[in-house]
Amino acid sequence: MKPSIIIRSALIITFSLSGFTSGLAATPGADQGILPPAAQLDEPLMPIYTPRQKTTPRARVGGGLRGTDGKDPEIVALVPDHVGLTVKQAPSLNWFLSKPTSLPMRFTLIDIRSIKPLHEGPIPTPDHAGVQSINLKNLGLALEPEVQYRWYISAIRNPESPSQDIVAGGVIERCEFSTCLVEMEVDLSCDRPSVLRNALRGFWYDAMACLCELIDAKPSDQALRRQRASLLNQIGLHGVADWDLRSIQAPVR
Repeated sequence: MKPSIIIRSALIITFSLSGFTSGLAATPGADQGILPPAAQLDEPLMPIYTPRQKTTPRARVGGGLRGTDGKDPEIVALVPDHVGLTVKQAPSLNWFLSKPTSLPMRFTLIDIRSIKPLHEGPIPTPDHAGVQSINLKNLGLALEPEVQYRWYISAIRNPESPSQDIVAGGVIERCEFSTCLVEMEVDLSCDRPSVLRNALRGFWYDAMACLCELIDAKPSDQALRRQRASLLNQIGLHGVADWDLRSIQAPVR
């Protein structure tokens, strides 16, 4: 074969291979097995709250934030507008205070089977705005399984006129332990994966309390705050969610 023919053949093969490989690179899905860029890996997975089917609507008291231009604070219970589940006998309950206040505060827990409160008493007035927690264990309280309880946080504006109280609250129910563990697969730990698992399985109080605990330990963690804001947006508490997102720039609890 003449040298000129050999050279032309080699060039044709080279160009063909080049076109073939570039076509592979441009084929959609050809690099699906490659890990995403580091920036994408840093984005947290958002929790998805999936309530159980047996829920009671209109269980939340206090709605959402309406604005904080007045002298009085607003209080928001960080709960869905239906009965929220927990696996714990003495869970933590979370609520939001829009601004610092000197008003005395009161916590009330009511077993819906009784008119008389199971507990009603003062609690310390927070020294800062933001998300607050109250642990039933610290009050010596325990929830019975398969029983619904109403709970309220009240800021007392006039001790002589309870109708002037600023009130927020929700409804909680503890599922029987073996049912939670075996049938509902509740996660008893408190870490980032457990927040995702428990929210997906309908355990609002356990997911939210754990997330608040993690944020307490790392107030400047942006991923945790985005996750809490996502959960709050899913239940319609957009004002508190916005506060959480703004706090990423200047971390507060």
